[in-house]
Amino acid sequence: MFGFHGRYWRFDLSTGKGEMRTLPTSVLRAYLGGVGLGSWLLHREAPPGVDAFAPEAPLVFAFSPLVGTPLTTSAKFAVVAKSPLTGLLTDALSSSQFAIAGKRLGVDAIVLVGRCAAPSVLVDGALEPARDWGRSAAETEAGLAGRGAVAAIGPAGERLVRFATVSHAGRHAGRGGLGAVMGAKQLKAIVVRGDTPTRLAEPERVRELARDLVSRSRGAATAKYREVGTVANLETFARVGALPVNNFSGGSAEGFGSLAVGTLRSERRHERASCAACTIGCEHRYGHGDEMGRVEYESLFALGPLCGVRDAAVVLEASRRCDEWGLDTVSMGGTAAFAMECGERGLLAGLPGFGDGEGLLDLIAAVGSRRGVGDLLAEGSRRAAAAVGGSAPSFANHVKGLELPGYEPRALQTMALGLAVGTRGADHNRSGAYELDFSDRVDRLRGDERAARLAIEPEDRAALIDSLILCKFLRGVFTDLETEASELLQAVTGFDVTAEELRGVARRVVHLRKSFNIREGWTPADDTLPERILSEPISQGPVAGARIDATRLAAMVQAYNRARGWTDDGVPPPETEGDLLLDA
Repeated sequence: MFGFHGRYWRFDLSTGKGEMRTLPTSVLRAYLGGVGLGSWLLHREAPPGVDAFAPEAPLVFAFSPLVGTPLTTSAKFAVVAKSPLTGLLTDALSSSQFAIAGKRLGVDAIVLVGRCAAPSVLVDGALEPARDWGRSAAETEAGLAGRGAVAAIGPAGERLVRFATVSHAGRHAGRGGLGAVMGAKQLKAIVVRGDTPTRLAEPERVRELARDLVSRSRGAATAKYREVGTVANLETFARVGALPVNNFSGGSAEGFGSLAVGTLRSERRHERASCAACTIGCEHRYGHGDEMGRVEYESLFALGPLCGVRDAAVVLEASRRCDEWGLDTVSMGGTAAFAMECGERGLLAGLPGFGDGEGLLDLIAAVGSRRGVGDLLAEGSRRAAAAVGGSAPSFANHVKGLELPGYEPRALQTMALGLAVGTRGADHNRSGAYELDFSDRVDRLRGDERAARLAIEPEDRAALIDSLILCKFLRGVFTDLETEASELLQAVTGFDVTAEELRGVARRVVHLRKSFNIREGWTPADDTLPERILSEPISQGPVAGARIDATRLAAMVQAYNRARGWTDDGVPPPETEGDLLLDA
């Protein structure tokens, strides 16, 4: 085969034995790789209703036909599992040499099932004792240097913190608790290396397309990410009233100037870097003490404004500590902000209030170690709110159990829909509806049924990009994503792929993810937003008074479902199930 290997490696950690299983060509064309293929494998391998921490629950690492080619930003992989935070499907994408080394095993995916008898690492198809259990993922990776590419968990994953990450080369596959799934399997790390290259159907054509894509990836469409990174979003969102502060209370976004990109650059050492096989170079690192740390908007938002913390040194240290423990910064920040409001309302004793930077650092350590109140907060804001009771659920800001990212839904109402219907939960990376809110195609302060129908396009585009897998920062580089992606795939795989076929792939991936969630207990009531968002207007700032109520959101959700060809409640019709190839 070209591009693909046509098989996946299934390893049972309980028995220490692995086997190669065939992937039909029909499935590879239908789902490509990444989140598409990973979701199909999860649906096939996971027993219905399985607990996310059960030995039988699969943990899937999925590659794509573009991994191992000269195409820029293609060194990415997806991690897919049933989320211990939401009880539904979760996936995360990340970039590193792990993708290239994993695919060189001669497989398109790795599926891990079972549970190790004792803390272990998986190296060269064999289990070894995990001598660094209790240490950070970076320390584990350093201890395995020279043996292959490593994906590991930190102490939070070992302790089954429900928003723990899988880490590698300083990057994280984070949202939804994938590190906790790996920790439940008593697997500290997986090490991969192989010598099977990705064969190309048309090598010279691939190189030609790669040169063109490299040239365009260095152009104006990616200039923002290359020059300033996503940190610039903080000022942009504050200016338009879309920066959430103090647990989405609608308060003022003023006073966070120390987190602005200009201030960070003027006061700290700064350097740029790139992911593996990337020519954009969007990674920006800033000095913090003796170290240089990666800084992204979502981490700044969640550990800064969302918690009312204005001190850049504290926010950078909080991000570093999340990396050390192996914690998703968005869920950590969202859960910490919830805890701070509990403290200010007198619902839980001994908690810091908004703006208490040292208190935030203490909370991170308490959650990572499951110490004291951290044991409760390690369950995530939804479970913690249910345990606290009283008014707590009304200000636990999550969708389906996943804490909200840094987009104010009341100020970005097409994005509000994207968050509500997201199969992963509150998620900006699988929707992209905010692109519409920042355009002249919709009224971002008053979502309607037309905006809901338009939201399908960026959601499908994200599903296709995440299955190919390419970096989303390339989306502005493509004039016609489906047509140009079909040319890439034809040259890599030899398949006569068309643009219309790829549009079908995107729709199929969205449908499959929804199908899995329905099987695992999703109900129409889950496609909503937090109570605070639906009951309180924004109180201050450029869009003070902006609101979205339950009636308007319900109308948007219904319009979205109809445009998808689903029932008004969001259930795909039975006759479409055969298109998912679950019996292939």
